[in-house]
Amino acid sequence: MHDTAKYLIHANITADGVVERSDVVGAIFGQTEGLLGDDLDLRDLQDSSKVGRIDVEIDSRHGQSFGTVTIASGLDQVETAILGASLETIERVGPCRATLEVERIEDVRAAKRRDIVDRAKQLLGEAFDGSMLTSQELIEEVRRSIRVEDITEYEGYPAGPRVADSDAIIVVEGRADVLTLLRYGIKNAVAVEGTNVPDAVADLTKERTVTAFLDGDRGGDLILKELSQVGDVDYVAIAPAGHSVEDLDRSDVMRALREKVAFDALDGDGGTSVVAATDGSARPAPPEVTTADPEGEAVVDAPTEPTPPSVGDEPSPDVETAEPAEEADASAATTVGEAAGSSTESAEPETEAVEDGPEEDESVEDDAPDSGADEAAAVAPETLPEHVEGVVGGESGRARLLSADCEPLSEGEAEEAFDLVRDAEAVPDAVVLDGEVTQRLLDVCAQRGVGQVVGRSRGSFVKQPTSVRVRTAEEFRTRD
Repeated sequence: MHDTAKYLIHANITADGVVERSDVVGAIFGQTEGLLGDDLDLRDLQDSSKVGRIDVEIDSRHGQSFGTVTIASGLDQVETAILGASLETIERVGPCRATLEVERIEDVRAAKRRDIVDRAKQLLGEAFDGSMLTSQELIEEVRRSIRVEDITEYEGYPAGPRVADSDAIIVVEGRADVLTLLRYGIKNAVAVEGTNVPDAVADLTKERTVTAFLDGDRGGDLILKELSQVGDVDYVAIAPAGHSVEDLDRSDVMRALREKVAFDALDGDGGTSVVAATDGSARPAPPEVTTADPEGEAVVDAPTEPTPPSVGDEPSPDVETAEPAEEADASAATTVGEAAGSSTESAEPETEAVEDGPEEDESVEDDAPDSGADEAAAVAPETLPEHVEGVVGGESGRARLLSADCEPLSEGEAEEAFDLVRDAEAVPDAVVLDGEVTQRLLDVCAQRGVGQVVGRSRGSFVKQPTSVRVRTAEEFRTRD
């Protein structure tokens, strides 16, 4: 009855003596019989299932009995209230005087409604979380699914649907790169699926205008080198250092294609030096010719580049898209890429590792030339801790590259640490700088094969290569 009841009558009972449950039930039936008429007789209401069983819990302590009475009612509010009031007319239970008082009448449906509301809130928060999409999101979702479904194969290798009939193609590394370009509307990309360029792709490059769009890591260098040997490459576009093509968003992809470099403008060993000068990778930079001006400062002559082809001779756009706006981007990418081949780069004057102010050195040599040289030789650092103490402990504001034997390879300002590592002829074993170790410096150290970096402080790293050990000067002193 409790499952179908609408109300529950809760009453408290007190008896001056020891009574049992049967005594309480008998008193309720006996003393309410005929009190409310035939329509509200308790026995008849139970027989018709309008009133449930009478639940009694009674306990006796110190010669008195205390307990509770619960009656489930299917009557309406008025009839249930009359039935509850009739219980308070009971004056005796068994042989003892007793008092029965209705504490409250509970609306079972209200409790169920509270449970329903609480559960509805829970379902609303869980079932519909993240399922509402804006109109723009719906459009992009449908467009993305259509583009992804467009991926095809060329001679068994992942490719966009326009590779077979396009005058220009883009060569990428893997299937994920083709999917990324398809997502941005570029449909003429083909993947080589690794560093081993397949014959089918190599033969295709000899017939089309080819842009190699590769990852900014050593794998991209190797693919470009092999592709230049077995096929023909017209332009080169490289993802930012340490990033893959599949990780780029649309603006980065279009920027990389616009800033592509003519392959003929690169050096002869695979064409990576110009790329190295722009993306901060570990690839060798072009040789620089230095001369000295009258004041003794280094002057860097920018490397000469071949003259780019004229605008009238530019090849067909190498980006095939389904939308006119994206075709315009591709045309801009070809024009800007050709123009980039004629640009020259200037390098910052390099600072010699042994220069510490010529005027002060000359004055010291005039006073005591022999003793000064002996003292400098005596205090020259020979171990890594001594170099750390000299560069960081002395607050020099410098960066020093060391060999495996802790011999200085080169030195410069701390702000130029990235350039020092990138342009070093010999790969340093350690880098010590009086400054913060940044993600950019850490990436170039990992690419060049530097073993460890010791700086004044450690910056925030998105990813930290396992091959490079990073320590602050304070940690270095504590551990060593």
